[in-house]
Amino acid sequence: MKQQVINSSKAPQPVGPYSHAIKAGGFLFCSGQIPLDPASGKIVSGGIIEQTEQVFRNIIYVLEAAELDLNDIVKCGIYLADMNSFADINQVYAKYFKNHKPARFAVQVARLPLDSLVEIEVTALCKA
Repeated sequence: MKQQVINSSKAPQPVGPYSHAIKAGGFLFCSGQIPLDPASGKIVSGGIIEQTEQVFRNIIYVLEAAELDLNDIVKCGIYLADMNSFADINQVYAKYFKNHKPARFAVQVARLPLDSLVEIEVTALCKA
């Protein structure tokens, strides 16, 4: 099976030795995005709502690099620093997924990269 590395010039650069995404087997497997501002490379200011908004902007940049969009997502994984943020994240999430609702999971973790409050990974179905 052939794999294609996808990196976006618009999304923040990875904070480790990984790609933004890998296209393989008809799917795009996106690395988790944290709320980094692409211009500064720093976590955006504000709370969980502002951070979740930035994460979605970063996801959109990665999808665009693969010529995809949010409607192509089939699964989302949400990692939270605090499960008490679940309702706020759902508020932002619902803005991006109105009619199209991918499969999803959400878990609280002990710590996220750069002490962000949220990280989201997605899997998308590639267009034929």
